[in-house]
Amino acid sequence: MKIISCNGNLELSKSVAKYLNTDLCKAEIKKFSDQEVWVEILENVRGEDCFIIQPTSFPTNDNLMELLVTIDACRRGSAKQITAVIPYYGYARQDRKSGPRTPITAKLVARMLETAGVDRVLTIDLHANQIQGFFEVPTDNLFAIPILIKDIKSNLDNSLPLCLVSPDIGGVARARAFAKHLNADLAIIDKRRPKANVSEVMNVIGDVKGKQCILVDDMADSAGTLCGAAKALIENGAVSVSAYVSHGVFSGPAMERISDSVLKEVVSTDSIEMTEKARNNKKIRHVSIAPLLAEAMTRIKENRSISELFNVK
Repeated sequence: MKIISCNGNLELSKSVAKYLNTDLCKAEIKKFSDQEVWVEILENVRGEDCFIIQPTSFPTNDNLMELLVTIDACRRGSAKQITAVIPYYGYARQDRKSGPRTPITAKLVARMLETAGVDRVLTIDLHANQIQGFFEVPTDNLFAIPILIKDIKSNLDNSLPLCLVSPDIGGVARARAFAKHLNADLAIIDKRRPKANVSEVMNVIGDVKGKQCILVDDMADSAGTLCGAAKALIENGAVSVSAYVSHGVFSGPAMERISDSVLKEVVSTDSIEMTEKARNNKKIRHVSIAPLLAEAMTRIKENRSISELFNVK
């Protein structure tokens, strides 16, 4: 097994390699002065199973291009199998034709990866499950729910009733899954989104009075949805509000919004590398998905089932 890390999340790659008791494959990934990506794999990969770890988060285009070029380098180096390990799959929010003359970028990126020569894709919590169908190669979409639930259980206030909250109608299935495993109540935020990265809370569906509420979502981008939902929950009688997300994008005014909000804390996985601002924000905390990715990679290498990784213990 050769584990190759691009520059998108080197910390996560090192954690995965440490968990597997191995070293990252030596590679040089840099840019020419005009910002073209230049890649050289410094170890022999002929006949090897290569796992390339790279989230396509900010800077999205640079990270995506690094991944594509590294896949091509492995293919031309005669790798036996190339697996793109994409902890955060960028361009996933455009997963359908939402209006006239609009693209389906999630499908476009899938075709680009396949054209580059990827044999398999391993990712975490796709924005929409149907994106798996955009690929013609095997695609494993792991869920962060076992890791997040474990953290929730270790930080609960057992003196208060618990309520899991979906920040929108589209996330109800996710919130219901959390509520089922935690034996908790469920509430839903009714909101509308007049334009991208802008959301307006309309109603809170469910009883949250006197309860500790936990918002669950697949990502926190500008954090407007989470902060607005938290405010609405407090106004409706919630004692406290925390948020758990699979991907901490935290773009634009996210840091300031979270700091100024009524949110107790925002917990995300380390699928996206933590920025300095995020490290210094006392309300933001990360839990690692390195053990989950490492176990999945091992099972792929050994041709074993990875379905056990979906179980919540």
